[in-house]
Amino acid sequence: MALFGYKLMTEEHGPKALVENTLAAEKAGFDFVSISDHFHPWLESQGHSPFAWSVLGAIAHATSRIDITTGLTCPIIRYHPALVAQAAATIAIMSDNRFSLSLGAGERLNEHVTGAAWPSTPVRHEMLAEAIDMMRLLWDGRLHSFEGQFFDLDHAQLYDAPQEPITVTVGVSGLKSVGLAAEKADGIMATAPDADLITQFSEKSGRSGPAYGEAALAWAPTEEEGRRIAHERFRFSAFEWAVNSELRDVQGFEAATKYVRPEDLADSIPAGPDPEVHLAAIRKWIDAGFDHVVLVGPGDDQAGFIRFCETELFPRLR
Repeated sequence: MALFGYKLMTEEHGPKALVENTLAAEKAGFDFVSISDHFHPWLESQGHSPFAWSVLGAIAHATSRIDITTGLTCPIIRYHPALVAQAAATIAIMSDNRFSLSLGAGERLNEHVTGAAWPSTPVRHEMLAEAIDMMRLLWDGRLHSFEGQFFDLDHAQLYDAPQEPITVTVGVSGLKSVGLAAEKADGIMATAPDADLITQFSEKSGRSGPAYGEAALAWAPTEEEGRRIAHERFRFSAFEWAVNSELRDVQGFEAATKYVRPEDLADSIPAGPDPEVHLAAIRKWIDAGFDHVVLVGPGDDQAGFIRFCETELFPRLR
């Protein structure tokens, strides 16, 4: 049976609201939450970008049941992997082992802020592989030094190491990223309901692992309002990841999405109050074999979205 997650969009909500939304999601029966880890929003209309790890600490303390994951953290440029290893270990302890870590090669939108060069995709994948090795090394709680191609570690030790192994998933979109995930991670996270990604991961790794996917659902009292919200808050999703990972800043996304129309999102984002159109979108992920489906509800009315999931979607899905 698939597990259903609630997306914590740090791009759309402030830190206190994210914690409050998590508590509502836990009460409504969501199985887990997945938090985006951004320095900038995608669009001006989203308007937020709190520090995800501070929010995670509050969530770990405030909740008691719901599982927690990132979606996605890039541990290679804006962060040094040793710092992500320490942060992840701390949240794992605070949450009593309810935390898993989902990683990706990042977007220029967030990673360029330190002034570091933005590497090519193959180089970022090499950096991510090395970062995962370093984090797993540190999680055993012993003293380590590490000299890599991209990162160094000088006599570092996590005195508060995780009590259980932290599950690591990697964002994938094609053969090369699946190969990285199969070699270094326990599972995958994808942005398209592509069953081949799961098959390739299983074949390359020789095991089955958690498979996360995200379904954007523009719930609203009317379809017209849902279309408006999807366009206002989520029109960046009209582009392939090859575009979204390369644009530098919010102004670049505003310019790039200038001619995206509400109807251009109709095939990818269901809109309105009818549960059947949303269920159809969710079932694409389930039918493809994804066992963790994150439900993303763009817009301000998160209480309404959570209530819709609890009363209209979960009874039919479960």
